[in-house]
Amino acid sequence: MLLGKKRIEKGDIFFAIFIYAFVIGVCILTLYPFLYILSISLSDTGSVTRNEVFLLPKGFNLAAFETVLSYKGIMIAYGNTIFYTVVGTIVSLLLTTLAAYPLSRQDWKFRNIATIFLVITLWFGGGIIPFYLVIKNLHLLDTRLSILLYAAISTFYIIIVRSYFESLPKELEESAKIDGANDLRIFIQIILPLSKPVLAAIGLYYAIGKWNSFFWEMILINNEKLLPVQAVLVRIIRDSSFDREMEKALVQNAAVLPITIQYAAIIITSLPIIAVYPFLQKYFVKGVMIGAVKS
Repeated sequence: MLLGKKRIEKGDIFFAIFIYAFVIGVCILTLYPFLYILSISLSDTGSVTRNEVFLLPKGFNLAAFETVLSYKGIMIAYGNTIFYTVVGTIVSLLLTTLAAYPLSRQDWKFRNIATIFLVITLWFGGGIIPFYLVIKNLHLLDTRLSILLYAAISTFYIIIVRSYFESLPKELEESAKIDGANDLRIFIQIILPLSKPVLAAIGLYYAIGKWNSFFWEMILINNEKLLPVQAVLVRIIRDSSFDREMEKALVQNAAVLPITIQYAAIIITSLPIIAVYPFLQKYFVKGVMIGAVKS
């Protein structure tokens, strides 16, 4: 087959068809669970009870969303999650870049030793109980600081950022040193501005992880006013009547079911990070691939 002046082999056509079919299938498998959850949360109770909802909503019912949003705990948890995500991401990026920059310097004599100790943490860790005891002995239980610190830095992301720093032209640093700039000024005024792609990618990874995190939050926090929205979501999914207000709403409002409340809570807690992702997705490949040029 000829396309313009270029000949296309039959094998290439079949391969392209296979790739497109495979990608479409993966997209369907990925999107269907989310679409199903959304449809259940928007459907009337009768259709849900009779298992008539498969793809699109049956009827239109916003009672589940109204019930979840009227629960005062969800708004407090939303505020906590935004705080943990924004502040935590800033702290994580700061610590990651500060750790990666010295490791990228060929003239630092402790570079190899520090890299070895850093890489060891990828395979070995203290475990849940020792870490909990450390937080407890530091008197950080039931504090926001414990949530900000427990996942403040990732060794894997340090290696990625370090590799990106190493890929930057060394002539820039040499020129800056000739002009009298010290390491801190070079780092702030030259390295960081040139590292926006990798910082955006790593920052988005950090933000998604912090937004979706709930395990350590439920271990380290007992005060319900400090819990993030994902921890509240876990409690709603386990038992939608865990709170008197939620139980009262189930009794008084016949238009809601426990499962519709659970699915509505999933949608409400997932939408913000899903809405942000498309705007920053372009930095994923650009930032990570550039950072992987060197090892």
